[in-house]
Amino acid sequence: MSIGTFTIRALDPLKDAELLHRWVTDPKAAFWMMQDARLQDVEREYMRIAAHEHHHAYLGLHDGEPAFLMESYDPRYVELVGLYEPEPGDVGMHFLVAPTDRPIHGFTKAVITAVMDELFADPRTRRVVVEPDVGNKAVHALNEAVGFVPVREIDKPEKRALLSFCTRDDFLAARGVAV
Repeated sequence: MSIGTFTIRALDPLKDAELLHRWVTDPKAAFWMMQDARLQDVEREYMRIAAHEHHHAYLGLHDGEPAFLMESYDPRYVELVGLYEPEPGDVGMHFLVAPTDRPIHGFTKAVITAVMDELFADPRTRRVVVEPDVGNKAVHALNEAVGFVPVREIDKPEKRALLSFCTRDDFLAARGVAV
């Protein structure tokens, strides 16, 4: 059974701000740490990302409708500076699935798979790096399902995080593709 088609486009910080505001302030997005954000805060944050040379935000669409947020970043300059030793080809990633009243079984795994496909579509990407909150057990399970290997806990200014890596081969193996 197909879940549908996923596409990813550049985020427009002003046009997409209201949509993002609803998503990041939803109780299910607690680990996004923007629960009390105002619309202007969301606009400002995504304008900052849009202007950043090493951090990018994208809107993910499911059958043409907005369904998730994806961010990629260069961990040499953003998020993980001084917290681990980056390797050539490392790309950091965040993703957030939009809240819904009609969940689809397997949807979030399909989203993270689409995100990873997008990141690994760039031949320069050798390894995806994530740093979710140590308490976010649901995302740890999703990460492991697509090939992430937890390395260690790290202390970031805003949270205690589980540093995890996924190589291209790990991702393909998790999908059952011979490497």
